[in-house]
Amino acid sequence: MVKIARLAVCGALSLVLIAAGFAGAVNIPSVKPGEDVGQYVTRIKGSLDQTFYKQVVGAANAFKEGDETIGVAADNDLSRENARKLLANTKISFIHDNVLFKDNVQKLIWDTIDFAQYEKIKNWTIGELKTFLLTKDEAAIKSIMYGLDSDVIACVVRLMSNQELIAFGQKIFTNLPGSNLGARGYLAARVQPNSPTDNPLDIKWQVLDAWAYAVGDQVLGTNPVDSTEKSVYAVESTLKDLLTTFGLEDYLPWCCLAHIDVQAAVEKSHPGSTAIFFQSLAGTESANKTFDLTVKKMVDYAKSRKGHYGLYFETGQGADFTNGHGHGFDMVTHESRKYGFARALKQYVAAAQENGDGAWVHLNDVAGFIGPECFKTREQLVRCCLEDIAMGKLHGLTLGLDICSTLHMPVTLDDLAWCQDQIMPANPAYLMALPTRNDPMLSYLTTQYQDHVRIREKFGFKVNDPIWNFFKKIQVIDENGRPTEHFGDPKWVYYQYRLAKGDVRSQEEIYAEAQKQIDEVISHGVDLAIGYGEHIWDLEPTLDKKVHATYDDAKTSLWTEMSEEFISTIPNSISIKTTATDREDYISSPSKGEVLSKDAIATLDKLRNSWGKNTPDVLFVISDGLNAKAIMDDGHLFPYLKEMRKLLKAAGYKVAKENVVITGGRVRAGYKVGENVFNKDKHGGVIVHIIGERPGSGHHAYSAYIAKADKKVWSKAGTMDHDSAKVISGISDTGLKPADAARATVDLIKKM
Repeated sequence: MVKIARLAVCGALSLVLIAAGFAGAVNIPSVKPGEDVGQYVTRIKGSLDQTFYKQVVGAANAFKEGDETIGVAADNDLSRENARKLLANTKISFIHDNVLFKDNVQKLIWDTIDFAQYEKIKNWTIGELKTFLLTKDEAAIKSIMYGLDSDVIACVVRLMSNQELIAFGQKIFTNLPGSNLGARGYLAARVQPNSPTDNPLDIKWQVLDAWAYAVGDQVLGTNPVDSTEKSVYAVESTLKDLLTTFGLEDYLPWCCLAHIDVQAAVEKSHPGSTAIFFQSLAGTESANKTFDLTVKKMVDYAKSRKGHYGLYFETGQGADFTNGHGHGFDMVTHESRKYGFARALKQYVAAAQENGDGAWVHLNDVAGFIGPECFKTREQLVRCCLEDIAMGKLHGLTLGLDICSTLHMPVTLDDLAWCQDQIMPANPAYLMALPTRNDPMLSYLTTQYQDHVRIREKFGFKVNDPIWNFFKKIQVIDENGRPTEHFGDPKWVYYQYRLAKGDVRSQEEIYAEAQKQIDEVISHGVDLAIGYGEHIWDLEPTLDKKVHATYDDAKTSLWTEMSEEFISTIPNSISIKTTATDREDYISSPSKGEVLSKDAIATLDKLRNSWGKNTPDVLFVISDGLNAKAIMDDGHLFPYLKEMRKLLKAAGYKVAKENVVITGGRVRAGYKVGENVFNKDKHGGVIVHIIGERPGSGHHAYSAYIAKADKKVWSKAGTMDHDSAKVISGISDTGLKPADAARATVDLIKKM
């Protein structure tokens, strides 16, 4: 399937790292009484040195590996405490006036704060602001918080302990207009019915499954594998049908999380087919450009949203610097700027509403999705989530969470329940929701349907009232608000769906049809939660064992290396390596997997010279990626290569006989190969980079990244990047069949 490779924030899958700035740690051995950040930096450096200023502000953060990579983490607890003292003594106006980084995102944030509120508080110190936020009530806080820019919000949050962040989170709520979503005491759910092949049956049954557990009131949102207009329309139509069948479309939006341009195109060609528009947001202008976004484009979209549903965003700490756009400042500030961007767009959406009520605008933070290059431990995941809840609420946003981890993080499948319990007292607006904690397409760990059931029981959270009434109507919840005999039975919900469609068949007939469809969905590698264990919030024991077995397989896959024996079976293979020294180095230092070794470059020079004036049109590059098994499994790589060569030849393309095989390769390593072999010929060429995907889906899937350019692009290092490449994803013998993937790849090459 085809999608545009974009920034890894929700629905983006890049795990690559370019360390923006410099690695290292910040030492602040001592500070003078009453000294603020500006005075300290000037005393040490002789002026307000911008680099050191960013370091001192970043050093006040709780420790995370990402800040250490950027070079703004404190070297020890004493330095961190001293940085916090300096920050506490610093005036709001100093942070506001001495911008950590200037670009159009920052300017938009600045231009959309409430300057009347700012005038009230500009002479407060960050420490005084913290005291105010922790001691005053909601009304008092809302009377000043819109005067705070995002950098100031990031500064005050880093001064708070976890318990203080929770206490603040319990004070401030911004619900969506006309709903309880985001209100005090409510916890909603974004159902995330992802499919390895965008199969409508997979998507439909995951939603029915969610409703069987009385889960799903924020948005039905599918991350697409295929981001073409045709496929996005099919996903949107599947979700819309479920809602319109039950008359829920005024209370619950649907969304296909493709690029916003694609969603807009689908709406233009099929009016009424879309509801809320989605887009990932970054905290800097340059990071947004990696997935073809500008401030102007997003403002224009915000101004165009006239209906009940507005915009839905995803963000995540670490997404900017992992894509090479950290600009030397810390992850908390980057994340806060994304919320400032969203707050500004929310204002434009509200201004565009004819009735003045404002459309729904909300966002969720995919904390933990980027990987261990950002943070590694479950404690850091909790800290990240608590920071983000507080910053979102302080921006006046309705903010949900994706409390998640990747398979290459040491946050386990079973750690997530502990993390949820630490975070829930801060009352985020919503969480993700899948049948199990393992996403069948994105291959990461998040919140399952029955986690919502457990959390509701433990913390007393409620579901948005109209949708709770719907759950009563379909009889999975009784009039007293308790689960019925139909709770956890998606076949019953399907039966209700068919009745709502006017189906007059017997329950027995419809149940038989339901079981047949369920069996088909499961055969696609998509699990459904049916029934429960000892408690209604426990997975059914057999399914629980299966999920843990998939997790164990993913861990094995992650550490499996592509063997020399296998490489020798690849016809005309040319084996090269990146700068990653071994598998552990590759996983812990993603940037090393993007850089080719000196020997590799020399080998590619020889390859290019051997072609002479007979440069091929297409070169295959094969990398282990995060799952070498995806490449080495029987029936995976070789059927794809065979079909590709046949189809390309038939289409008139000249294909290199050689196959370049990279050990320790990331996606950008493929672009580097292109820079080294297609930088002389004026016509350039096409790199088809076959790389093992993140494990965890059970499919051992790989992707094919297609990068096509002329000499002008290939001869300038770094010009080819994810925003220019396309990708065919989910290729395996149990997912998108290799031969089918080959046909999709060649079709895409012809169109590029």
